[in-house]
This record gives sequence, C-alpha cells and structure tokens, in this order.
Amino acid sequence: MEHDRHTVSLLSNHIVINPKYRAKVLVGEIGDECEKIIRKTCLELGCYIIKMSVAPDHVHIFLRYPPKHSLSFITKRIKGVSSKYLRDKFPELKEWCPKHLWAPGAFHGSVGHGFSVVEKYIENQRDYEFRRCGHKKYSNPAHP
Repeated sequence: MEHDRHTVSLLSNHIVINPKYRAKVLVGEIGDECEKIIRKTCLELGCYIIKMSVAPDHVHIFLRYPPKHSLSFITKRIKGVSSKYLRDKFPELKEWCPKHLWAPGAFHGSVGHGFSVVEKYIENQRDYEFRRCGHKKYSNPAHP
C-alpha cells in the first residue's frame, strides 16, 4: 500500500509495450539492457515492479504505482527514457528507427484482486515468446 499525507492507495497495472512494427529486437544484450533501464526508470518514479518480462517483440510490466503519477505519464516516461537509452547504446537500433523505438500506444489493464494470476501469466510469457520466435529459452541470472 502507498501511504501519502492524505491518502492510502493500492494502485496496480499491467502494461504491455512493443517496438515499432512489433519487431523482434529485444533479444540478447538489448533485451537485458531494456529490462535494466525500465527497472531504473520505475524506481525513479516510485513505482514497484511486481513482475516483468521482456520478450523479443514486447514487454510486460506489472507494477504498483503512486497516485501522484498517471499511467500515461508513467508509460511515456518508461518508453521515452528506454528508447533514448537503447538507441544511444545500440547504434543498430538508431539506424532501424531513428526517432522512436516503441510503437505508439500501450496496453493498460488495471489489476485488483488476482495478482497471482497476472504474475503467473507474465512469468510464463518470457519462455513462451522466446520459443514462439525460435529462440532458445531465455535465462537472465539477475532476474530469474
């Protein structure tokens, strides 16, 4: 629960964002760096990531967030910061998409009760998507 001077809140959301053209570019080091920068950005915003999964062509983020930020603000910040960081670090991304890494828009699903269902879904998405896209099973020792 989030405690503020005048409120107590428990706001959670399942966000899904994907690269332009749903391109399968979030693999290997790019996928690892994507996860790191999104986690860092959420921490700076005061958001707590409950579960996260980076698939080759999209990212699931299940988070709790403070009431002082709107979901659109949080999503814009995540997409903006990660796009700039990843395109600067990986020049091949800048060649492929000079202005924006992410497709416009995002999926937002509010989550009340049933956290465990969303957590399990996101947990299983990583391996499913990597198998579907013909990649070996994803393994990131920092975030199993």
